[in-house]
Amino acid sequence: MRSVIESKIILGQRISDEECRYLFSEELPWLGKMATVVKQRYHADNIATFLVDININYTNVCICDCDFCAFYVKDGDPSAYVMSTEQILERVQRLVDIGGTQVLLQGGVNINLGIDYYTALFRAIKARFDVYIHSLSPVEIYFLAQKEKKTVKEILTVLHRAGLDSLPGGGAEILVERVRKQISPKKIPAGMWLSVMRDVHSIGMEATATMMFGSVETEAERVEHLKKIRDLQDETGVFRAFIPWTFQPGSTRLDHVILAGGGEYLKTLAISRIYLDNIRNFGSGCITEGMKVAELGLLFGANDMGGILMDEKVLEKTGTATRTNSEDMKRVIFNAGFVPAKRNTRYEVLETYEDNYGRAHA
Repeated sequence: MRSVIESKIILGQRISDEECRYLFSEELPWLGKMATVVKQRYHADNIATFLVDININYTNVCICDCDFCAFYVKDGDPSAYVMSTEQILERVQRLVDIGGTQVLLQGGVNINLGIDYYTALFRAIKARFDVYIHSLSPVEIYFLAQKEKKTVKEILTVLHRAGLDSLPGGGAEILVERVRKQISPKKIPAGMWLSVMRDVHSIGMEATATMMFGSVETEAERVEHLKKIRDLQDETGVFRAFIPWTFQPGSTRLDHVILAGGGEYLKTLAISRIYLDNIRNFGSGCITEGMKVAELGLLFGANDMGGILMDEKVLEKTGTATRTNSEDMKRVIFNAGFVPAKRNTRYEVLETYEDNYGRAHA
């Protein structure tokens, strides 16, 4: 089957679900080579990008009670918090001070917060700063619509007018009901996650797609997840990027699960790039996977190193978050043989960099 798949990839033809499942049995170097062929159709310039952003976890109160989360607390817990607009503006100022351009606001599903909290916050951010608000998730949007007794599309429209620019792909995990019922039964079902993203497209916004793998899913279920993403992208074109990352079991109720290693991450990244031939940008997860594995990810289909994620707290609670900065990003990209470039949320290059010898890698 390898020769058939390789021929398809070289000719720019789409692989089937069966062929995608087969790829999990293939050797890593060949997968990297094939993923690079697909990547270079979109990115032939040898540039690898990164983003200067901040992840503000504005509340840790959540009703979802997911087995894989070490961050959330229940309403009334002594450690529960909700950030005020002023607290958030102070953090955005720190981002702007270092040349950052994106604000990622994500929290638990806190049903005490209504639409007014978010619209006031987004307007305040936009009034003071020239930043891109890439925030919330389909899960937060759905429960906000339930609270306000509005449709998802109505909620998205109000938030978009208040300043929300695009939607991250949080809460996707694995878009297969068997998996979701086991690790996050109180979250929205896969079909609703996809429906929210369809509504995102309908009002003229874009989003990112994600996959958290390495918990309880099978390889076949990873392919099922990828198929749902590819089908929706064919239908809407809503996803500007795909970002896979491994489940981090530390301090969660799934801490008995064996952590997926770097080889498993690179294999799944490469297979995703090969199968998702309709998504332009792929992120390599330095925060979850570490800088060395993320560097290798640029050779397995990724064209982007993601953001530096100032202030990120969710992964920090699992004890696995990698702290990084712009200089680290540039160094790692150079080491992989690419030209580093700072981008914005739309993946537009803002600045490219030379190495210490005044050379940009060609």
